[in-house]
Amino acid sequence: MLHEQYYKELEKLEALIARKNKKSDFYNGIYDRYENPVLTREMIPLTWKYDLNPETNPYFMERLGVNAVMNSGAIELNGKFYLVVRIEGNDRKSFFGVAESDNGIDGFRFWDKPILLPDTCPEETNVYDMRLTKHEDGWIYGVFCSESKDKSVNDLSAAVAAAGIVRTKDLKTWERLDNLKTLNSPQQRNVVLHPEFINGKYAFYTRPMDDFIDTGSGGGIGFGLCDDITHAVIDEEIITSQRKYHTITEVKNGAGAVPIKTEKGWIHVAHGVRNTAAGLRYVLYVFATDLNDPTKVIAEPSGFFLAPLGRERVGDVSNVVFTNGLIARENGDVYIYYASSDTRMHVATTTVDKLIDYAFNTPSDPLRSVECVAQRIELIDKNLEFLKQQ
Repeated sequence: MLHEQYYKELEKLEALIARKNKKSDFYNGIYDRYENPVLTREMIPLTWKYDLNPETNPYFMERLGVNAVMNSGAIELNGKFYLVVRIEGNDRKSFFGVAESDNGIDGFRFWDKPILLPDTCPEETNVYDMRLTKHEDGWIYGVFCSESKDKSVNDLSAAVAAAGIVRTKDLKTWERLDNLKTLNSPQQRNVVLHPEFINGKYAFYTRPMDDFIDTGSGGGIGFGLCDDITHAVIDEEIITSQRKYHTITEVKNGAGAVPIKTEKGWIHVAHGVRNTAAGLRYVLYVFATDLNDPTKVIAEPSGFFLAPLGRERVGDVSNVVFTNGLIARENGDVYIYYASSDTRMHVATTTVDKLIDYAFNTPSDPLRSVECVAQRIELIDKNLEFLKQQ
């Protein structure tokens, strides 16, 4: 017989999954935010955390707790929405689980079991932040951070980050490929596979790093080509979206979700990081690259696209938003999935048309306060003249 607390916890879980998600009253004309997260640690199946047998767990204690649900890849298959979510246990180890929804806004339910990746890297300690790419070669690829201990230094917090690669057809059976190698970058994080071949080769957006935390000489979001994705090697990285002083990307930046192909260019939603007295602040920003040359930035709106607000600012790592998954539907709707403060998952919705307007009609950052004020006064004068004519 099941413990009576099981039924109470199950009732709470089912109520969370059944809860309808409404648009919040936030407005900027670019996207809509929602009142509730789409996934939290409270929505993890009970069978993942508890031993349900009263003989071996008489007090119905959590045996394998979950600390956070965050940083999900996203994909639409057969009209349904799927998130491959980073789940962090109380033991700090992350793993991936698939959550499914009919509408992409609410009702996300985890599949019965998390993903057990092929164990091909004995030195690998942790995996997280998978980007999902429907590639024109017919496979769905997952590119994620593969973390291992840095044995070259006597520091238990020192780590080495590499880009792990898996592929699947159904999100159930996963084939592990060799980790990406970049000949000129010691470490890699936030790597995204481009959905199309470029000059007959596989193309990756990279983030060159000198070590696990600091980008060092890494100048921004890189781009590189490889011949064989099963043994991916990139010998040259070209910087696309550059880090810049006194901007939202001054400390580091990284590719987010797979870019959206539009009639005017590839639209990217990335993250930028700056330092503050309270620590690092992560926000999302947008830029666009040329359709025929994804290394060429052709539009770069000023400032952040989305930043943490209200309750989103509090969590395991506060004042952070991060994305590694979005879904652009054939009807033009776009669902951007983002985590807040390394704790929970949210969605923001917009359209391709709105993203094009935002990317190409929002002024770029002139990079100096005096010029920013002049830019704003120009907008004010234009508006005052327009109001006179009404």
